[in-house]
Amino acid sequence: MTGLSAIELEDVVKEYHSHGEVVQAVRGVTLGIEEGEFFSLLGPSGCGKTTTMRMIAGFEAPTKGVVRLHGQDVTGVPPNKRDINMVFQSYALFPHLSVWDNVAFGLRQRRTPKEEIDRRVGEMLEIVDLAERGRRMPRQLSGGQQQRVALARALVNRPRALLLDEPLGALDLKLRQAMQIELKRIQREVGITFVYVTHDQGEALTMSDRIAVMNDGVVEQLAGPREIYERPASAFVAGFIGTSNLLSGSATGGELAIGGGRVLVPGHDGDVTVTVRPEKITIGTDEPARDCSAVRGTVAEVVYLGTYNSYAVSLADGAEITVFQQNVHDATATAERGDSVWLSWRAQHSYVIGS
Repeated sequence: MTGLSAIELEDVVKEYHSHGEVVQAVRGVTLGIEEGEFFSLLGPSGCGKTTTMRMIAGFEAPTKGVVRLHGQDVTGVPPNKRDINMVFQSYALFPHLSVWDNVAFGLRQRRTPKEEIDRRVGEMLEIVDLAERGRRMPRQLSGGQQQRVALARALVNRPRALLLDEPLGALDLKLRQAMQIELKRIQREVGITFVYVTHDQGEALTMSDRIAVMNDGVVEQLAGPREIYERPASAFVAGFIGTSNLLSGSATGGELAIGGGRVLVPGHDGDVTVTVRPEKITIGTDEPARDCSAVRGTVAEVVYLGTYNSYAVSLADGAEITVFQQNVHDATATAERGDSVWLSWRAQHSYVIGS
């Protein structure tokens, strides 16, 4: 990344009028996306992520605020005058045109010389690993291959930025996971700014340089994947990104009394909300050492999930904690339903939200 902002949103608001009421789909979003960055807008349905992307593309006009592309104010500029392309979940390939002709379509519309079309289409089909399938028709391709054709068609025009609106949503899980790696590889090769909209947390964590987590029209946290996962800025982010255990109470001397045990929160006193990830927790029958957080509970459920077991453990105060235990040696569960167990984790794995 060069440090030059490819896309900037400054205090952007989008309002709709519905049955005499004003509904704010996006509420004062300010963010910058760097040149060459893989940037994701992540959040549940209705959080404003697609509306935000559509304002970047020019398909929606902000009610308030400014949209800039490479430093230029494009708030009132129509989509066809913005040097960006968009890829949707529906591939929208021309069924009567070959793969080659689909990719070449935009260049032909621009009356690009034939020699340059041949060179650029050939290069792009190489990048998306479809060089041997240029003469095939879309119906002869798998879903993942069709998505790569749509991607090549968008990239061959060399836009300054590419917007992708849940482009993998129609693929099955295994193909979607493979395409996540492919998309990241392609983005690195072409060096173009990608802005990716998704509700899939794993997808965003896999591909993104940075993620804006949106909820109810606002950005709750903007950071790299590791920062968002390990240090969530709010209870919403902690709960939305992966699985998290949220524990609340009043801390005294850096210790929170929960479920007949203790949660260590060094340096904190008063009311706190703590998040701890399930994979950070150890489950066993022996009482842990004093330098660990430790709570006692009863196993309510055990679920075998192949690579790991998932435990739901009920504490005496009614709270429930989820624990993931990797199946390193075999698939045998450490504890069964009804067993009394200790849960423990290191102090640094208790993250106090808002700290």
